[in-house]
Amino acid sequence: LTGKKVIKLAADGLRYISGGRIPSWNEYMPLGAGKLWRKGSYPAYRGTEVRNSKERALPGESSAKPRVVYFPSCINRSMGISHQQDDKRQLTLVMESLAIKAGYEVIYPRNVDRLCCGMAFMSKGYAAAGRRKSDELENALLEASNNGEYPVVCDMSPCLFTMRENIKSGLRLYEPVEFILDHLLERLNIVQSDERITVFPVCSLKKMGLDSRLEELARICSSEVSVADTNCCGFAGDRGFTYPELNRHGLRDLKPQIPEGTVRGYSTSRTCEIGLSLHSGITYSSIVYLVDSVSSPARQ
Repeated sequence: LTGKKVIKLAADGLRYISGGRIPSWNEYMPLGAGKLWRKGSYPAYRGTEVRNSKERALPGESSAKPRVVYFPSCINRSMGISHQQDDKRQLTLVMESLAIKAGYEVIYPRNVDRLCCGMAFMSKGYAAAGRRKSDELENALLEASNNGEYPVVCDMSPCLFTMRENIKSGLRLYEPVEFILDHLLERLNIVQSDERITVFPVCSLKKMGLDSRLEELARICSSEVSVADTNCCGFAGDRGFTYPELNRHGLRDLKPQIPEGTVRGYSTSRTCEIGLSLHSGITYSSIVYLVDSVSSPARQ
């Protein structure tokens, strides 16, 4: 109703009056995610199990299709798209769509709306609460994966890194880039785009040694790819909202690394993508959007 300039002035004013307690606002802040449990959206595993489509399975059902357990991260269950994104579907639906396109049945852990990897608690010093949430998630994933029979994918690199650090039961845990390259690509037809894009490997991706695989996946999907990198983007989970100067400093050398004519950026962390968009002048979103946009089902 008022436009982004008025909102920015008002938000900055409130932040100033509050002594920095109110988080910083910018135009790349996403809308809230859509209601997850409406009919036709996520399956509602809330005590009463509901199967909403033939592509979504319940733990224990038999199927000839390969299966994957999808744990949508808290952030991507909460944050939707930004106004600048062309694809108006939230990431959780795109991730599911891509897996189904590749011929997979998608299984969600029971009570997924209550699950968390624990990072949000542990990073604030609440170790016991973080451990409790991590244990809850591990038990739910063991059940959904039939004790590790099916792979598990999470849509955010930082969350998956935390899961690998804490879960020791032998579950096969995949970050989205890794899962797409190792499991989905062979079951998809890719029509390479000639759009000029850039990718940014976030800290957790680098810690897992997957930064080169992000570039590999991007080059499969597009003929014009650049890689922009800094030691850290400085968003640091949610710190970019309350200490935007960290994000500004962390990305002070980002814009010169992006070739002229670059139209989109891709990464693997929703909050990092907000800061990357703000300090690059182009919209960043998950690499999953890129793969979904250039792919179609291969004949099985």
